[in-house]
Amino acid sequence: MYDELTENDIKKIQEEIDYRKLVVRKQAIEAVKEARAHGDLSENFEYHAAKKDKNQNESRIRYLERMIRTAKIISDKSEENEVGLNNRVELYFEDDDETEVYKIVTTVRGNSLDHKISNESPLGRAVLGHKIGDRVYVRVDDRTGYYVTVRSIDKTAGDETDQIRKF
Repeated sequence: MYDELTENDIKKIQEEIDYRKLVVRKQAIEAVKEARAHGDLSENFEYHAAKKDKNQNESRIRYLERMIRTAKIISDKSEENEVGLNNRVELYFEDDDETEVYKIVTTVRGNSLDHKISNESPLGRAVLGHKIGDRVYVRVDDRTGYYVTVRSIDKTAGDETDQIRKF
């Protein structure tokens, strides 16, 4: 199993790894030392909580490093007039007679509550590569689907504030 990541995703993941190794790790070790100094470890909640935080940080570092090692690098480049990764797209949903704006991102940055949909989701997969005015069928499963129309594409929708999703 691999995650499809862009070069920018890899960069952001590496930044988090570096931060966790250089800052969070030191803080966690100090917290464990301080809690240990409070005496009896069997009844020392602070010690157990500090150890848990330290272990969670180390687990997150291992997870992110494994994600980079096993990633499939994909391009976020697309033609000027077609939907691509990291583009904000205005879509018209025919069944609901509503228009919504989504940003197409990789799986690790997807967050439907923030209107960031994965390129591997049914909607993301369906609209990638389409142009303004295209009517696209979004297949949910073998029997279900719906139509959307691409109304606009914003290529300037940078990803400087996007975060890698925490699991």
